[in-house]
Amino acid sequence: MSRVRVHNFSLSLDGFATGDGQSFEQPFGHAEDRLHQWFFRTRAFRSMHGEPGGETGVDDAVARAWEPEIGAEIMGRGKFGPQTGPWADHDWKGWWGDNPPFHTPVFVLTHHVRPALELEGGTTFHFLDADPAQALRQARAAAGGRDVRIGGGPTTVRAFLAADLIDHLHVVLTPIVLGRGVRLWDDLEGLEKRFAVESVTSPHGVTHVTFTRD
Repeated sequence: MSRVRVHNFSLSLDGFATGDGQSFEQPFGHAEDRLHQWFFRTRAFRSMHGEPGGETGVDDAVARAWEPEIGAEIMGRGKFGPQTGPWADHDWKGWWGDNPPFHTPVFVLTHHVRPALELEGGTTFHFLDADPAQALRQARAAAGGRDVRIGGGPTTVRAFLAADLIDHLHVVLTPIVLGRGVRLWDDLEGLEKRFAVESVTSPHGVTHVTFTRD
């Protein structure tokens, strides 16, 4: 069976994966881009957006693992955009532009479904009102035997961890303290017992921790 993977998921030292006050202008709230500076420097990030250059090294090598063998992605509504409640504008295509970097079917979890949104490069957003197990069944059917990536945000990743549906989790501990926002680890006591855990620290001061199903 295909595996369920989380990659490049940045956390503050106090466990927050996004800041407080998400908006159109600040997708990560008051955290701004501080959680993801390590990623923005990498060649993997720049190539994902069709840009040359970028750093190589530990961060780049780990970041590149997000793409191979992925056939579908599941994300929470907050990763698509900051709106809540009924959709006010079906013409808005999300934060990702006309050619998002996913190039697969993407299943957006929301209580307010809307028609699918087909964009360039093979990305189609499907909007589901479903629990993690139901969403995973649909994503696996669309993935054609390849793996399914859980893209975030923290509420979505936490729900899949709580349902014991994650096979590989890569979190990146960044040397900042946010103090407020949305945490990942709440109500997941003993999580580490399900996985083999490894870590490596990069010269930029971030620590990559991987939890892999035994």
